[in-house]
Amino acid sequence: MKNSLKTGFSFGLTSGIITTLGLMVGLNAGTHSKLVVLGGILTIAIADAMSDALGIHISEESEGKHSVKEVWESTLSTFFTKFIFALTFVIPVLLFELSTAMVVAVFWGLLCLGILSYYVAKKGEKIKVILEHLLIAVVVIIATYFVGNLINGMFV
Repeated sequence: MKNSLKTGFSFGLTSGIITTLGLMVGLNAGTHSKLVVLGGILTIAIADAMSDALGIHISEESEGKHSVKEVWESTLSTFFTKFIFALTFVIPVLLFELSTAMVVAVFWGLLCLGILSYYVAKKGEKIKVILEHLLIAVVVIIATYFVGNLINGMFV
């Protein structure tokens, strides 16, 4: 796979997992509303995918070492990977009760992040890299859970 596509794919997938899970967990903790969680997923699939794609685009341009084609490959692969992957989190929310959907979504997200981490890690560092990436994701999930509960306690 070309480096420009790897950049977009790995960034889009990682951001799609961590951002979407964080949003889902926080919204669920704050509202316990399936409609709110679904709306959040759809919103983040569009807005954050476009934002991340623009961020990658500007970052790649500012390095001054990528062709216009490579910049656009990274941009588009970031957008489509993040957009499509964020939408996969809609499936458990539609199929299960919200509490079960959250468990399924967290499992799905951490599984995909672990697999991606395995493939991007260098030989001999795989376990370290996987654990590091999963730990960061879990910290985000825990933090957004507590923020959602705090908001629920203050405003609901």
